Amino acid sequence: MDMEGTSRLKIFTGTAHEALAKEISDYIGVPLGKSLCGRFNNGEIQVMINESVRGKDCFIIQPTGAPVNDNLMEMLIMVDALKRASARHITVVVPYYGYARQDRKTRGREPISAKLVADLLSTAGVTRVVTMDLHAGQIQGFFNVPVDHLASAALLAEYVKSKNLENLTIVSPDLGGVNRARDLADRVGAPIAIIEKRRPEPGVAKVMNIIGNVEGRNCFIVDDIVDTAGSLCEGAKALEEFGALGVYAAVCHPVLTDPAAERIEKSNLKEIVVTNSLPIEQEKKEKLQDKIKVLSVAPLLGEAILRIFHDVSVSALFDK
Repeated sequence: MDMEGTSRLKIFTGTAHEALAKEISDYIGVPLGKSLCGRFNNGEIQVMINESVRGKDCFIIQPTGAPVNDNLMEMLIMVDALKRASARHITVVVPYYGYARQDRKTRGREPISAKLVADLLSTAGVTRVVTMDLHAGQIQGFFNVPVDHLASAALLAEYVKSKNLENLTIVSPDLGGVNRARDLADRVGAPIAIIEKRRPEPGVAKVMNIIGNVEGRNCFIVDDIVDTAGSLCEGAKALEEFGALGVYAAVCHPVLTDPAAERIEKSNLKEIVVTNSLPIEQEKKEKLQDKIKVLSVAPLLGEAILRIFHDVSVSALFDK
């Protein structure tokens, strides 16, 4: 991408994932904007933008992982600061969009938090959103501003191919993830299988059956989020019981709340490949060092930022 004329481009970050922001700014060749994101004594968030942004195209890099409410408020307050400082455009780059799992009412009197967060961002003054592997694609429609929904599929597919596994099958962990599995399967030229399970209650999954052939095959389970890893490890165990040769996993967002690291370590998963859309605590990285592989999304996000800034097509990034 042409590097000329990036003087109007400003990249800021809150405290959610400074390492990723630094990587993206290095990729683009634009230093991170001068800003401060701290706390007042009573815990309120203090944001100061320490350089002029008048008429600039500003990008805020901030996944909303844990602590999700702090990271979300930081982003909203930073957007407000930029808006009041006369920034020309304010794009939030949210590699992991928190509250995305509450995207519809499944029973009475439930909130649709994914829509509420979209409204908060719009009210704060966001003019564009860049995100990755949303839990449900239709969340794009919760916004009244343009949304660039990037996919980690190409990145994960490249890695899966590099393993050169024979008799490969891509596995969807549930009926809802079939499109994601099909996309990856097409990219690596493998058949798919589906784990049929039901959730008696949130966060609890029970495997019922496996649709497709996994016997004597190397299986890659594909998902958007690994949270407590309960359902992932259950699925891996079920695949082995149905005769799978080796079980691996490819997941975009490593939420990894306890006891995820412990479960993955003890499971029959040979390896789990994730992206750095969220930071992984050092302790968890060390615990999983033999089993986890982290791929960087900085080039993908950096490329998207440059394309948006230069008014070039972003959808070309998704081409297979």
